[in-house]
Formats: sequence, C-alpha cells, structure tokens
Amino acid sequence: MTIAFKRFAKRLGASYWFIPTVMAFLAVLLAGGMILADTYEGSAWMDQVPWLYAARPDGARGLLSSIGGSMITVAGTVFSVTIAAVVYASGQYGPRLLTNFMKDRGNQVTLGTFIATFLYCLLVLRTVRSADEANGYSFVPNMALLVGVVLALCSIAVLIFFIHHVPSKIHINSVIKDIGTRLIHDIDHRFPRHIGRGIGPAASGAPDLPPAFRHDADAAAAAERRSITADDTGYIEAIDNDDLLELATRHDLVLRLQYQPGDFVHTGRTIVEAWPPERCDDTVACKIAATFSVGSARSALQDLRFPIDELVEIAARALSPGINDPFTALTCLDWLAAALSDLAGRDLPSHLRVDDDQRLRVIAHAQTFAGFADRAFGALVQYCAADMVAALRYLGSLGEVAIDCDDPERLAILSRYVDRLQELAAEALSGYNFSRVRERADDLRRALARPDYKRRLRDGTAWLGGTA
Repeated sequence: MTIAFKRFAKRLGASYWFIPTVMAFLAVLLAGGMILADTYEGSAWMDQVPWLYAARPDGARGLLSSIGGSMITVAGTVFSVTIAAVVYASGQYGPRLLTNFMKDRGNQVTLGTFIATFLYCLLVLRTVRSADEANGYSFVPNMALLVGVVLALCSIAVLIFFIHHVPSKIHINSVIKDIGTRLIHDIDHRFPRHIGRGIGPAASGAPDLPPAFRHDADAAAAAERRSITADDTGYIEAIDNDDLLELATRHDLVLRLQYQPGDFVHTGRTIVEAWPPERCDDTVACKIAATFSVGSARSALQDLRFPIDELVEIAARALSPGINDPFTALTCLDWLAAALSDLAGRDLPSHLRVDDDQRLRVIAHAQTFAGFADRAFGALVQYCAADMVAALRYLGSLGEVAIDCDDPERLAILSRYVDRLQELAAEALSGYNFSRVRERADDLRRALARPDYKRRLRDGTAWLGGTA
C-alpha cells in the first residue's frame, strides 16, 4: 500500500491538472466565503478609509470582468509557453527528461494562480446586482471585490516570476544540477533500499542458499521452483518490499527476484521464483506478483540507475557530432563523479535478505559499485574518447572518485576505465590530442598504483579544479 501511494503521489506531482484543480477549488471556497462575509457584515466600513471606498454595481462589474478576462488570456499564454518549453527541453536534452519539467512546481502554481483568479472573479461577478435588477436593492460584495484586486496583484507577481523561471529552468546547467542533486540525495537517503535485513558480504553464519537456487543446481533441484509471472507489460517502477518480505515470512518461502526496478517485463515473464513450490499456491503467487508496480516508463522511485542514465544521455547527446557541445558533457561528468564519490565510500548491502529470525527470505539483485560505475563511466567512455576535452575531464572524474575509494577492488575498477579510455582514444584521436590524453592517463595510472594515491591526487592541481 505504501508503494502504491508513493506511485500515485508521484503521478500527481508530474501532472499539470492536480495543483491547478486544487487551487481552483480553493478559489470557489474563497469566493463563497467572501460573499457570505459581505452579505452579513457589509462594506460600510470601507467608506471610512480614503483610499478604500465601496464600489458601485457598474464599477464592480467592469473591474471583475477586466480581471477575469485578462487572467484567462494570460493563463492560455502561460500554458502555451510552458508546452513550448517542455517540447524544447524534450528535444534538446532527451525525451526521458520530460517528466522532470512536467513536475516543476513553479509552472503548475503559475497556471493554477491565473485559473483560480479567473474562477474567483467569475463567481463573484454573478452576485453583483443593481437596484433595478433586485427590486430596488443593490448588492456589491466589496470585500470580495477587494480580495479580487489582491489576487490580481498576486497574479502579476506570479507572472513576473514565471518570466524568470522558465528560461532559468530550461538552462542546461539547471537541468543537470536538478538530476545530479536528486541522484546524490537518493544515495544519501534511499540507498541501499533493504528488503528485510541485509547480510554483510563477509558475514559469518550467512544462511546457505536453497539447492534450487544454487549455480550448480542439477535439473531435479532446479525443477523445485514455483515461477510467478508478471501480470502487465512495462517497466517495473517499484517493488513493495515490506509486503514481499511479509508474504515470504508468513508462508515460509524463499523468493528470488528475477527483475529489479527499472527493468522491462512483459506479461507471462517470470519475475519471481519461489521455493519450496508446495507452499506457494495460486493465491500467494497472485499476492507476490501484486507487489510489483509496472508502468509505461521508468521511474526514479527505487531505481538509482535512472538518474545516472539521464546524465549519461545528456552527455552523450552533447558529444554527438550534430551538437558538439563538450562543455555540457563536462558538467555531467562532474555530477557523475560527485555521485560515484559518495557511493565509493559506502558499504553496499548483500543481495541476501533475512527476516527477524535471521532466516533467508529474499534473494535480490546484487547492488555493486562496479555496476553503477559501468552505468556511468562505462556508458560514456566511447563518447569521451573521441573528444580531447571530454577525455581529460573523464580521467579527472575517475581521479575524483578514487580519492574516496579505500577498497582495492574498486580502485582496480577505476584503473580499468583508464585503460579503456586510452585504448579507444588511440583509435579516435591522433597527434597532440592523443598525446595529452595518454600523458594524463599515465599520470593517473601511476598515482593509483601507489599506496599514497590519495595524497598524490589531492596534490595534483590538474585533478582537482584544474585543467582536467
């Protein structure tokens, strides 16, 4: 239920109708409340204030009509500008970034402000009556009219904000910063995402895998599995971890996940294998399948690979011959290096998950530093190797990550990317350009091979804030 609520909240946040609808509803309540206040309290007190006097029916109608008409016109213009900005950003930075602009609160509140002001003025306008229309009694909701003027002034302020917000929001540095900040935040607060309690990589007394799930399982052992298939086709947005562990514990099952958030599945594909099969009937299998939330697009709700792929996509587009914007790629590399540096100092959990009694319940996909590094540096190496500026910053980013690495295996992974870049650069670059890349690669390789590599990297101004 928690995952379903989060998924629903995410979809509402990325819609252009929810916040404007809420603001329009509040405008209806405000209009009704102010009309009631005018009905019972009156506006005689306003004539005592020199600059705040009660209006007459014709003047009130004219003012409300002007405000309402201008607001709905500006709302249409704001919507057109927003759609144009979204289309531009989608074509320039990649279609997968469309959701990032759709969920922008500034655009949603701006559109909602103009719609709410228009609706408020429309509702108040219909209550204005002159003497010849109401048996000699006129009614002008002057306090409601005053609130309408205040809303108009607020709308002007929001319009000024919108004019500044749109170009700043679609600026490439702002786009990359939003993605990079979200990635680092997810690493800090949502990674690793546990299903039960993780077992450390070197934990003593870790439970043995069931025979059916071992790599050396024979045909008879492998047949002792219950396959649970997907009910929908699409991308796995999230998995309800608490419900999955609770089902496995209640029915004394061991579940092996075949897919993880961000993977694509189609109907009938096995997503979970259960052991022993006799404890997993059709009812339990349906409940386990229901813990997987499948949608039409990938989501960053539980998938840390998604923001990494967004940064890689922007950098790859920037380094394409048609765009040829290496400095945008450098910005992406800087944020990827910051995220991988944060990840390099963390102990990642085991893929074996246990319950409160330390009994194995779920076998998840292993989250490894090598996997995330390959998602970032491995995907960009072919693009950066063809450009000297990008290649130098690529090596500098590897050096930045290495400073936060204490694990020799992770350092070896970074060293392999140095070798790959140099190998590809030898094919794509020549002359002075390749010489620069080769020299920098040799410097980094020698530094990583020394016990005091952190000091050497920190002392080398070429790595930190320099020409790399």
